[in-house]
Amino acid sequence: MAALDLLGRRWTLRILWELSRTPAGFRELQRRCERMSSSVLSTRLDELTGACLLALKDDAYHLTPLGENLVEALAPLSAWSRRWAQETGAEGAEEAPGRR
Repeated sequence: MAALDLLGRRWTLRILWELSRTPAGFRELQRRCERMSSSVLSTRLDELTGACLLALKDDAYHLTPLGENLVEALAPLSAWSRRWAQETGAEGAEEAPGRR
């Protein structure tokens, strides 16, 4: 339940998705998540780092091996969401997880 609580927090999945593409520093990550406040980003990064899903190296946040495993585990959900969007006519909806 603790994992679901963490993943259900606003912007958490978006941060993981962005970092699965390429590591990023705070400002770059904030730019990629254009509507996220700096305080929310800071809080989520602290939570994800504390959960051993992210690590800060060379001024950039990276997924840890555990974080990479999580992103891989979410791949079937991503595939399902694309099918769901097609079947419900929401194909133009934002692809990145965590957007609200």
